[in-house]
Amino acid sequence: MKTLKPALAFSLTAYLAAVLALGCVGASAAEPASSIEQVLGAAQQEKRSVMLYVGGQAIGGAVLRIEPGRSVELRNQQYGRVVVRLDRVDAVAQP
Repeated sequence: MKTLKPALAFSLTAYLAAVLALGCVGASAAEPASSIEQVLGAAQQEKRSVMLYVGGQAIGGAVLRIEPGRSVELRNQQYGRVVVRLDRVDAVAQP
């Protein structure tokens, strides 16, 4: 896997943080989870990959299945199947 230069990695992280902060202004505690599910649902329908940020780690893959309020199942080249609890997801990005 290619590594990003530190300045580029910082820029991407800052951009993601700004987008998430602006998107959550005025949101209640229940809204971020439904927003994450909406992005995941759109990615599943469009058959596009997503990047989940969970506990400081990035997990990328194609969305196979969503269990509303519970989990999302991804598939990527490294692992055939990855299941992530939705309550553990900090952020989601769709390239």
